[in-house]
Amino acid sequence: MEGNKPEKKFSTGVISATVWKNNGVSKKTGEQTEYRTVSLQRSYTDKDGNWQTTNSLRVNDLPKAALVLQKAYEHIVLRDTDSTNNEEIAVQGVV
Repeated sequence: MEGNKPEKKFSTGVISATVWKNNGVSKKTGEQTEYRTVSLQRSYTDKDGNWQTTNSLRVNDLPKAALVLQKAYEHIVLRDTDSTNNEEIAVQGVV
């Protein structure tokens, strides 16, 4: 089975938000569906100088977290909007 790979990653300093594309079955229709999730993390170096990650944020991390989460949200929403807009433009071009 192939591992899930990130679709897009947004980072500022040590804070990052990663957008993951997932496939599943809709509970409503029973059909295959695609959905996205976002993970948020902070990178840091431990006492031995090795890079580690955590989901725990400090107060000063919050503005950066808000920024990368906003960018992840825009990526997901605009991706969906772009495909809709492309169809609308094609329809408008025919008229």
